[in-house]
Amino acid sequence: MTLTRRWFANPLWQRVIGGLALGVLIGVFAPTAAPYLAVFGELFVRAIRMLVVPVVLVTIAAGITALGDVRRLGSVGARTVALFAFTTLVAVAVGIAAGLLLRPGEGAALAGVAPHALGPAVTPYQQLVGIVPVNIVEALAKGDMLAIIFTAVLLGIGTLAAGEAGRPVADLLAGLSAVLFRIVGIVMEFTPIGVLALIANAIATAGLGVFTNIGWLALCVVIGSLAQMALVHAPLLRAVARIGPVRFYRGIVEALAVAFSTASSSATLPVALRVAQTRLGLDRAVASTVLPLGASIGKDGTAMYVGLLGQFALQALGVVPDGAMLATMLVTGALAAFGTAPVPSASLFMLAAMLGAVGVSAEGTALVVGLVLPFDRLLDMTRTVPSASANLTVAACVDRLQRPQQRDEQPAGDQQVEPEPAPR
Repeated sequence: MTLTRRWFANPLWQRVIGGLALGVLIGVFAPTAAPYLAVFGELFVRAIRMLVVPVVLVTIAAGITALGDVRRLGSVGARTVALFAFTTLVAVAVGIAAGLLLRPGEGAALAGVAPHALGPAVTPYQQLVGIVPVNIVEALAKGDMLAIIFTAVLLGIGTLAAGEAGRPVADLLAGLSAVLFRIVGIVMEFTPIGVLALIANAIATAGLGVFTNIGWLALCVVIGSLAQMALVHAPLLRAVARIGPVRFYRGIVEALAVAFSTASSSATLPVALRVAQTRLGLDRAVASTVLPLGASIGKDGTAMYVGLLGQFALQALGVVPDGAMLATMLVTGALAAFGTAPVPSASLFMLAAMLGAVGVSAEGTALVVGLVLPFDRLLDMTRTVPSASANLTVAACVDRLQRPQQRDEQPAGDQQVEPEPAPR
């Protein structure tokens, strides 16, 4: 086997770790060589910046059109979307709160970059009016994320409202989304080289202390994931689904394990469908409607992570957010998470939507991505767990709301449900 084949035969995360290790060695033992690698880091940063606008526009619009005909879905679809919107919005708030309380980004060195100025202050009125672009092409060219998200949402809703006439547009959006994420996959293949260059420069400039905040960020991800499940999902299970959290999590542990190991909501879907019916006793029609939809839009873990990482980035760049900035980050983070593709590390591209909406430069965002990316696989595995939990929680709630009389006599305690036989 040639050296090239051996290299690409290894999983990407292993190659990224290899690039990270080599970058650390260069930064520590040959710091004078680091500037010569800067061009590769710059190319990697530019490639990420190139993809941000089309990925945000297309994937949010495609995610909305994936809902299908909302009128045909009826009450199941309405309740599902409403519950996912609620849990996603709260998840962003949990991530922002965790970032503000634990402050994982304080003192982080992003390749020696000085704090970025955000430009002149923007009033809440200007932010509100700026959501609607005067010229869509100009908004796309400038990377105005609030206007781009508004355009994407409007495009998705308009495509759904058009019915059969809009089906070719829905197919086009789905195709463009698939193509874009193939391109993202190609760019990701160059991640080890980009990470090597960025880390070498970071170590040469700031020393090994650059890694301290990554460990603290990882701990914050774990705390935020547990908080979302304990403070949001568990109360919903008791109050709406009338299921005890202990019994619920005992029944879905297999799905959570698959979510952690694969870091993919799509890969978790088959197992989630099985445990929903055989372990939780949910109606087959409800589970078959809610869970596939949840794999596309149920991203509590991603939403929490985007909120947390947004605060990490602001702290690393020396920016103190005000109330208007936090409100903007809450809304844009929820919308970005709602449209994130159910594949590993997709949330890093959506981070730009949140940071761009509050004036952070694309260069600053790309540096945060470059710093976090080598460790993102483990973080992604962790935050996929609350996403899987959210999908099954919403399915249980919708099932209870669709069959209130049938479940009125079911106790809300933690006793085990007798599993139903698996479908043949």
